[in-house]
Amino acid sequence: VLLRRSVETVTTVLALAKVGAVHVPLDDRYPAERIRHVLTDTGVSLIVTDEASRSRLASLPTDLLVIGRHSRQGEYEVPNVAAPSIERCNPGGVAPDAAVYVMYTSGSTGVPKGVVVSHRNVAALALDPRFDGGAHERVLLHSPTAFDASTYELWVPLLNGGTVVVAPAGDLDVPTLQQVITGQRVTALWLTSSLFDVVVEHAPECLASVRQVWTGGEAVSAVSVRRVQEVCPSVTVVDGYGPTETTTFATCHPVTRPYTGGPVVPIGRPMANMRTYVLDGGLQPVVPGVIGELHIGGAGLA
Repeated sequence: VLLRRSVETVTTVLALAKVGAVHVPLDDRYPAERIRHVLTDTGVSLIVTDEASRSRLASLPTDLLVIGRHSRQGEYEVPNVAAPSIERCNPGGVAPDAAVYVMYTSGSTGVPKGVVVSHRNVAALALDPRFDGGAHERVLLHSPTAFDASTYELWVPLLNGGTVVVAPAGDLDVPTLQQVITGQRVTALWLTSSLFDVVVEHAPECLASVRQVWTGGEAVSAVSVRRVQEVCPSVTVVDGYGPTETTTFATCHPVTRPYTGGPVVPIGRPMANMRTYVLDGGLQPVVPGVIGELHIGGAGLA
């Protein structure tokens, strides 16, 4: 799936999940060789794209389904006919452990690898009790679909009766982000720690009506957290941690007000039905204060 962020992005992902198809999200900022690697590695049979994105796919042999415009030679267009029932598309239903998407890691430690995430993994994330309480009534969808934060942005509100607020396509600057958050009455959102720092520096007041801000990806700055707490005393900042293999979040830490900890906010404790262990080289638990390696297990593990 290679689509610019839009309502069609949401409906495409929902439709593919509903019929039991496995989708592979792509990012139009990927280099051509990365797109080629992902397509070859997964053996995709069809790419769903739009007019704005299909130029990135011109040299690829894979069939295209182009949303929103008439097709060209070798492409399909979306037919304007009644769709077949879900039962006809997938008469046996979708098994909980069936794959729903394959998401690729950044490849920062080597070749990007595909992580197969199941319907059960996504449900375990979305139905975590930490998302109860009404804070996630209106969640901003602004992350690229090839970034695992989009799993939180899409499925947490939808599987809890909330609303997905779709941000404008493309990269968002702080003024645009501020306009969307305030104008669309966003109640919860994810910001990478670097973007969180930028927003806090230039427009912290845009978070005043937000109930929860989840942030992470890198170390979360205590300076930024304290600044938000000063300007927006009703906002709860949550440090969310987890590699792609754990379906977005493995741990989280809701920051207390006022924050009195060290310069880096802790990553917190495991999400519901997740487990974390700090082990030594022999896979034995280390005592408190000793450096070890974090091992993660549980319902979100792909």
